[in-house]
Amino acid sequence: MTVERPLEYLRSLLQELIRLPKETEWVEFKQNNADPKAIGEYISALANSAALLGKQSAYLVWGVDNTTHEVTGTGFTPSNTRYKQQELESWLLQKITPKIDFRFFEFSTQEDTCVVILEVQSASHTPVRFDGTEYIRVGSYKKKLRAFPEKERALWRVFDRVPFEQQMAAENISTDEVLKLLDYPAYFDLTNLPLPDGHDAILSALEADRLIQRSDSGQWHISNLGAILFAKRLQDFNSLKRKSMRLVLYRGNSKLETIRELEGSKGYAVGFEGLIDYLKTLLPSNEEIGKAFREEVPMYPELALRELVANAIIHQDFNMTGTGPMLELFDNRLEITNPGVPLVDTQRFIDSPPQSRNEALASFMRRIGICEERGSGIDKVIFQTELYQLPAPIFERTEQHTRVILFSHKEFKDMDSEDRIRACYQHCCLKYVNTEAMNNTSVRKRFNISEENSAMASRIIKLTVNAGLIRLYDPNANRKTYRYVPFWA
Repeated sequence: MTVERPLEYLRSLLQELIRLPKETEWVEFKQNNADPKAIGEYISALANSAALLGKQSAYLVWGVDNTTHEVTGTGFTPSNTRYKQQELESWLLQKITPKIDFRFFEFSTQEDTCVVILEVQSASHTPVRFDGTEYIRVGSYKKKLRAFPEKERALWRVFDRVPFEQQMAAENISTDEVLKLLDYPAYFDLTNLPLPDGHDAILSALEADRLIQRSDSGQWHISNLGAILFAKRLQDFNSLKRKSMRLVLYRGNSKLETIRELEGSKGYAVGFEGLIDYLKTLLPSNEEIGKAFREEVPMYPELALRELVANAIIHQDFNMTGTGPMLELFDNRLEITNPGVPLVDTQRFIDSPPQSRNEALASFMRRIGICEERGSGIDKVIFQTELYQLPAPIFERTEQHTRVILFSHKEFKDMDSEDRIRACYQHCCLKYVNTEAMNNTSVRKRFNISEENSAMASRIIKLTVNAGLIRLYDPNANRKTYRYVPFWA
């Protein structure tokens, strides 16, 4: 079952896991404890807890201190471990029911410290058992599921709710119809797999990724996941007609006059690059932005556009009918809206662990390189807006939607207090999650304020403190060494 992952991916995943504030019910840290029976019990417990928490995967990590989350290294090498005259993975496979996907990854950090990550697939339709017994995580402890009937009931309720991605967009159709409705060459291209010869091999690959499913009648169902990602035309699927991305270009800064409106038709995976390219053609360029650039640059950084559009697609509430994700382009701003209120406070987008209504969609979009599933996407957006010296974006919750607003370049003198406070808060959050200090110097750099005007940076910091968004880290420190952290730190 060993599956290769890029080293960069594994190191990035490790950093995301150790940044969690404490051990969670879907992440367990070990150093050298490699008892095969205990590993089997953890696979059961983590798979069931991941399902209960709505996670696509759970993780058991060797080489990390359980208390401090310091990477200490491990001597455990599952590829060389045998138990009862069998390879460890083979023995575990025989003991785990129903069969789920779990994968050991052995790698070294940049400091050449050995680490092992066991990635465990979430339970899907019934609790996962090891050697006939079901386990669950309670806090940071592994327990038998039957000892916690309330968790067992909750787990079965989760299984009773079929996720959107596993519901069917088309049922009992022929092989020819499947290949007509789905852009299957794009699937193989985006997943870096060779296009196989013959329909049977193509269908087997699509089925393995749960994009299609064999029906009892010998025909095929297309899942919502398959259609929403790889439909040639979303309009061919009744339940997904209104889920295509709409792009509206307005004249000026209001909605009074529409210049152009485009409604996408392709599945998200198939049409994403084309959407971003088209959006870029509509955006004017700035000749110069502060001191960061001395040549024409796009009005908005492409990386920020990609992350925010991907987020709008992935985090939307597909149960809301008659509405879909939308891009609205004005002279002075870009608004990106998706159905569904955010699952975390908008003030905590930068630091919160990722949560998604659509775990399978998020996982596949990460797999093909369209998005970040591990929570670093908003960090990148904030970093890019600072690099381009743009006003800070707005993240807001409406009654039924989530909206992000990117603003075009604005001189510092033209920013009002709200602009400056929002930018200072987001700058402080970005510094904090990167374990760096926010101080007068960093704020001056953020706003391109000269050193002789440091008092201006101090006034911005004071305004943000008074707004309750940041606080002084150590009130007893020397004034010259003041540094600030977000209010939630």
